[in-house]
Amino acid sequence: MTLAMRRCGVWAIGGLLTAASLLAQQQPIQVKAGVTVTPDSVRVGDPFHITVGIRAPRGATIAFPRTTDSASAVQALDPVAVRTTADTTALEQYADYRVAAWDVGQLPIRFEDAIVRLGGAQRRVPITGYTVFVKSVLPADTTLRVPKPARALFEFSVFPWWWLALLALAIIIGLLLWWWFRRRRRPPLAIVVDPYERAVAEFARVEKLGLLDAGERGRYVALTVEVLRDYLAARYAEASLSHTSNELLRALHGQRFIAHERLTRVLGEADLIKFARRPVSSDRARELGREARAIVEHEHVASQPVQEAAA
Repeated sequence: MTLAMRRCGVWAIGGLLTAASLLAQQQPIQVKAGVTVTPDSVRVGDPFHITVGIRAPRGATIAFPRTTDSASAVQALDPVAVRTTADTTALEQYADYRVAAWDVGQLPIRFEDAIVRLGGAQRRVPITGYTVFVKSVLPADTTLRVPKPARALFEFSVFPWWWLALLALAIIIGLLLWWWFRRRRRPPLAIVVDPYERAVAEFARVEKLGLLDAGERGRYVALTVEVLRDYLAARYAEASLSHTSNELLRALHGQRFIAHERLTRVLGEADLIKFARRPVSSDRARELGREARAIVEHEHVASQPVQEAAA
């Protein structure tokens, strides 16, 4: 056999193989497909399952749609789950979709086409023609009542009654403002308390504290002297509470209603007890308290006008 005959034979075999490959690509891939809807009757919002099964020749690959059509009333709730059977003679796969319907009636189930590829060929498998019946969750209207038509958004009557409400509100606000300004301009009422009555009440309050029984004799003396000084400051403008004891005695010098000697002794001994930590007994502390009250009583009685005898 010559070289030319061998080359012709090779070319002939290559041509036959190419023709066979082209013929195989032109022939469609044999597939079987089916769709199952479980259950076939659901309510609005209830999840149900759609299973798409495709059987293709061995060696093929199947690309299922990832979700339902976005424009459909049936929407996917979870990503698609693909499972493959153990069949060795062919490729058999199932795609499970968990979906829910958001409308009522007989709704179509829309998917994109599944694609089966084998070698260099591919085939699109349409998934159409399947429906699901969706029931309403509302109770049945057995009375067949027809609702009234919707009312207008704004209704205007002949007389604008809302003007009266605004007028009443303006009057109420005006009255409240007038009352507030008048209350602010009104001077507060001054409560005048007689210095003597206040001193008597304070002496009684100090006694109720029970400081002598508790052993706080220095505090008892300090409080009684404080009540005495408050009384003198209320009776005489020059008897300021900021004065020391000596300054207070000099300021009250010449006041004829005050027992100066008794006041000097009480203030001097009280200063020693308060500032020099001089010890004092309970009896002496009680006596100093009586002296302070006696000074207040003397000043109060001496300063009162002499009452003329009735005719």
